[in-house]
Amino acid sequence: MKKIIFTDKAPAPIGPYNQAVLSDNTLYASGQIAINPATGDLVTENINDETTQVMQNIAAILQAADMTFENVVKATIFIMDMNNFAAINAIYGSYFDEKTAPARETVQVACLPKNVNVEISIIAVQ
Repeated sequence: MKKIIFTDKAPAPIGPYNQAVLSDNTLYASGQIAINPATGDLVTENINDETTQVMQNIAAILQAADMTFENVVKATIFIMDMNNFAAINAIYGSYFDEKTAPARETVQVACLPKNVNVEISIIAVQ
């Protein structure tokens, strides 16, 4: 059974996909970029604010699925510049308990949607 998860507290999809899909007890969330859902504007003034907006968007999707960051079992971080890794990692890490943090990979890519600097997707389990 597949349930579509949607919240207006995260950016609306900008293509043929959903914010997240709940299948049985597993949530698959689409990659989030730093779009402020209230204004539709990108938050890209600095990497800290950009990463914080991404994590807030993920938090909103988790909440819509009655989950928290404690439910996250896997994360994927796509970044444009590996030189931003430390800043992104610090913000990302502040949302998790280090002892129970999810599995993760971080990949530098050539380009991201809307030319943002970071995109993060997660998988969570109830």
